[in-house]
Order: sequence, then C-alpha cells, then structure tokens
Amino acid sequence: MPLEEMKKPLLQSRIRTLEASSVSDPVTPLVGILGTGDFSRSLAHRLVASGYQVVVGSRTPKRSAALFPEEAEVTTQLDAATQADLVFVALFPEHYSTLVGLRQVLAGKPLVDVSNGVRVNRDGPSQAEQLAVLFPESTIVKGFNVISAWTVQTGPRDGSRQVLICGDSRAAKASLSQVARAMGFVPVDMGLLSSALEVENAPLYLFPAWHTPARATLLLFVFFYAFNILHDVLHPYVTAGKNSFYKLPVEMVNVTLPSVALVMLALVYLPGLLAALLQLSWGTKYRRFPDWLDGWLQWRKQLGLCSFLCAALHAVYSLCLPMRRSARYKLLNEAFKQVKVGLDVSWVEDQVWRMELYLSAGILALGLLSLLALASLPSVGNALNWREFTFIQSRLGYSALAMATLHTLLYGWDRAFDPARYHFYLPPTFLLVLVLPCCVLLGRLALTAPCVARRLAQIRRGWEKGSHIRFTLPDEDNGGLSREDVSRV
Repeated sequence: MPLEEMKKPLLQSRIRTLEASSVSDPVTPLVGILGTGDFSRSLAHRLVASGYQVVVGSRTPKRSAALFPEEAEVTTQLDAATQADLVFVALFPEHYSTLVGLRQVLAGKPLVDVSNGVRVNRDGPSQAEQLAVLFPESTIVKGFNVISAWTVQTGPRDGSRQVLICGDSRAAKASLSQVARAMGFVPVDMGLLSSALEVENAPLYLFPAWHTPARATLLLFVFFYAFNILHDVLHPYVTAGKNSFYKLPVEMVNVTLPSVALVMLALVYLPGLLAALLQLSWGTKYRRFPDWLDGWLQWRKQLGLCSFLCAALHAVYSLCLPMRRSARYKLLNEAFKQVKVGLDVSWVEDQVWRMELYLSAGILALGLLSLLALASLPSVGNALNWREFTFIQSRLGYSALAMATLHTLLYGWDRAFDPARYHFYLPPTFLLVLVLPCCVLLGRLALTAPCVARRLAQIRRGWEKGSHIRFTLPDEDNGGLSREDVSRV
C-alpha cells in the first residue's frame, strides 16, 4: 500500500458523516444559557446530548469553558444572547438586574426562567413576573424549575418526567415544549404567566398531601400509647406496687402500633361509606361533597400507607419480643414455678388454638395490606386497568380490614368478659380499637343489600331523585340489547 494511502484515516467516511450530522437542523432553535452554575452545566450536557446547538453566556468565559461539554460554545453573555433563538436564564433572581444591559438584544426572544425561591411565596409577585418587568419586550416562559440538575443531566429515568410550563405566548411555550420532549421529558402546560407563582411553589412544598394523615397517625399513636401506659403500667404500680415501666420502650409500642394500624385502615374506607350515604340521601351524584369529606377522600392513599407502616413495624417488634432480657427472665420464672409445684404439662388447649388462629389471621392481614401498598405505587398502579385497580383497592382492601379485625378479635378472645381486665374501670385497648372497624364493616355490609345496592348503582349511572332522566340499562335477557328506563320519583 502506498505511503499516502496509509496516512489516510480508515474511518474517514464515518467522521464526515458525524460532522455532517452535527450541523443543527435549520428548524431546531439555537439554545442559549445565561449562567454557569450546576443547573446550567447539566442543562448544557442534556441539550447537547439531545442534538441541540448550545451557546453559554458567562462573565468569565475562559474560566468557565472547561466546565461545559466541548460541543457547547462558551462565550460572553452579550454574544450568547445575540446568537440564541431560545434563552434559558439560569441565574438567581437577585442577579436578574445584571442582565438589563442585554435588554435590546433579547427583545422578541423567549426567555425561560428556571429559578426557584427559598421559601413558599403566597403573596407574589413570582420571580418570572419580576423578570418580565425587567424585560418587557421579551417573552417570558416559566419552566424546568420542578426538576433537579441531576435529573436534567441523567434524564427522566432517574426522576420525574413532568416539566411544568406556563407563559402568555403559545409560540414560546410550544418551542420550549419541543425542547423538553427532545430531552425526554413530558411538558405540562400550566396556563398563563400568572400561574408562575404556583409553579415556583410546587417544588418547595414538603409532602403537602401527607400533613393531615401524618398528624392523624401521630395523634392516634399518642392516644393509644398513653391509654396503654395507664391501663397496663400505671394500674399495676398504683394498685399492687408492681414496677412495669420496663414495658415502655418495646411492649407498649408493640401494643400501640396495631391499634393505630387498624384504626387508620378503617379511616381509609369510612369516607367512601359516608359519600355513598350522602348520595343515597340526596338522590343524586351531581352534588358536591363537603370540603372536609372531599379532602378525606383524597387522603385515603396516604392513610393506607401509614396503616401499612404501623402494621409492618408491629410485625418487626413482635419478632423481637422473645429476644428481650425481660422475656427470658419471665420464661425462666415460669419454668421454675412449674418445677416447684411438680407440674409436668402446662398445655392449655384453648390458648393454643387462640394463638394459632390469632397469628394466622395477622399474617394474612399483613399480606393483604402489603398488596394494597404495592398497588398504590405509581409504577404498579399504572400497569393495572381500572377494574383490576378497583378490585385490589376495594375488594382486597375490605378483606384486609376484615382479616385485621378478626386478628384483633382473636387476640381479645374472652378477655372482654373478664372484669379483671377493666383497669381503672377502663375497657381493654382492643375493645376501643374494634369500634370503628366494626362500624365500617357493618356499613359496607348494609350497602350490599340488594335494594340499597341497586339504588346506589342507579344514582351513579345518572339517576336523580325528583327528575325525569332517561338513561339506558343493560338487558342481559335480551341478548345484550338495551332498554330504556325513566325515573319518575
């Protein structure tokens, strides 16, 4: 082979293809980024990987160039603002005023505000609206503030896919939405720029949907824990001088957790029963529920997960009970007493059956509750159709509630009829716990009565009391054809 041919690269055609493909599509906007922080660098990496030409504006371009990918041009803010068709303003809001000198070159261009506040702003104005005041001739769009720099750089597989966008210009929002889709995200139009305050506050809320369920769980735990201490620790100490305070860290917590779990699980299904009763009373579904009930219905998922947490902790605590030193001492003392009185067999048939049934019901209840918790995960719930999801959350949910109630009943056995269990004239804890679950189960059983279930089904299909509404019901006896029915109540 001639020497000249040997000097030529073997992948010359491939290199030319790559160079040709790196040229930006004329329809694709040249994206500019003002700022060189963490979010700016992640944004530049992701945009370059998505096939966009990127120009970064910096006050010190020579020092900042090494922080960005080689495909991105790092230049002055003036040059970046002049070249770019779409500009990301990746600066802290207090530095917006430093860009006022670029007002003329940025006129008519979409400016994307990606900033976030340090605290929830309920009074306004939003930071995007402040930017609009500084650049009245530019089009301001709020977006990309609800995702982190890490999510931007690594892609939506490691974070939320949704990008909230708002602005007054449809064209600017469409351009930004196109960029978001190319990066692998799902743009969500939140409306006009006046919605920017809501978009900016979105990433600052700390579990807003969990506040009430968490408070309810904590209040129930404190109530039952205090009740158990009064019933099982203070009573022996006051009446017999017996020191049982060692029970506070483990045993009292273990008795309290299932109480909270069962009541919380009953609170998941109680609002549905109340909603059904209101619809039956009103005779229509076209009437808004009270605000407190509407909020309660929206908290059911969180209430159920709190119930699952308490049940899972109860299972762990129960497994640890035999490991305690106090349990070992009690076992030795009981063995010594049996030897002392000459008792060979201490088998009590009804207690053995009670424990076997009690544990079996508890394990089944925890298994069903685990299935409910898994189905509430978005990745699992999205894979289920509506009938499957309803079957798990309703049928299996009530089965879990019934099994947990049976678990508590077997735990109580005949103790409810023993006067010695009523310390300070207070009932045992399990009797208090059973009140709400039993009411919910009985209410659900009442709704399954044919006359009640039929009327409720009619209401949910559009029937209204006192109105003449013509609707179609399926007729199974007519080969799948339909017949019309008219309400005349």
